[in-house]
Amino acid sequence: MEKLDESARRVLAITSRSSGRPFEAGTPQQARIDYDATCPTLQGAKEAVASMEDRQIAGPNGPIALRIYRGIGAPLKGGSGLIYLHGGGWVIGNLESHDEICRWFANTAKCTVICPDYRLAPEHKFPAGVTDCAATLAFVVKSATDLGIDPARIAVAGDSAGGNLAAVLALMSRGGAAPPIAAQLLIYPNTDAAQMADSYSRYAEGFGLTAATMRWFRDHYVRTAADIANWRVSPLRIETLAGVAPVFVATAGHDILVDEGMAYARRLREEGVHVVHRHWPGQIHGFVSMGRYVAEARQAVEAAVSAWHSFEATSK
Repeated sequence: MEKLDESARRVLAITSRSSGRPFEAGTPQQARIDYDATCPTLQGAKEAVASMEDRQIAGPNGPIALRIYRGIGAPLKGGSGLIYLHGGGWVIGNLESHDEICRWFANTAKCTVICPDYRLAPEHKFPAGVTDCAATLAFVVKSATDLGIDPARIAVAGDSAGGNLAAVLALMSRGGAAPPIAAQLLIYPNTDAAQMADSYSRYAEGFGLTAATMRWFRDHYVRTAADIANWRVSPLRIETLAGVAPVFVATAGHDILVDEGMAYARRLREEGVHVVHRHWPGQIHGFVSMGRYVAEARQAVEAAVSAWHSFEATSK
């Protein structure tokens, strides 16, 4: 086992002193309250952006709230667009919980970032969240001129459960069930809801996200156990990944999701997809949302943007 970074040790010490009940010991509503209360203590600075707008669009499940950021230096027309899907186990998280990450992406990439407040489980089980994310992509493509975006330069991104949704959206895009995308940026993504990888044992407790919490998230999200094998829940289980958009994958060494994230990157590469995989061996799950204490948080965003730009350069 790799040594924990000092920044990760500090975060774990801080959260262990301040933590109340684990999410699975309460209701989803209580988990959201607890999560929203702790997010500001770990997040990095919320940088100024050129503009920020809250908007609502129509979706198959009903209205979807969006937050739209234009980064400093982003062109007013023909720029790149990034749909960012927040993490939170499909149960928690919102537009505020990942606001600083969206600002970092907007400024670092000089792009427009669109973050949807997609529907959460258990009130809205699979596939409601997937449907909301697909509706957001369709809106961005349709409104590209209004948003100042070149529709050929749209990427999808997300962390954890958001990384899962981004990977699923990319596969839908390849298959024609969603508009085409140019790239996907996956930060410690959940790719196999079976939760049988060895890292679920190695890091079951003591490293932030626990195996018990992850099971609780998964069981709220799926309708029945049969959904676990569905590639729109477990993209690692799809028959082939060939032909999907170029991928950046970030993994953390002390994370119960590390094995499935690495397996996804490895399989993508084996099936001929352009992959950039960056690994932070001493970090824990969620470190990109811990910018107040973890310098690697911003580094991961910068690495994702660098990979995205390299994909664009290669495609020209």
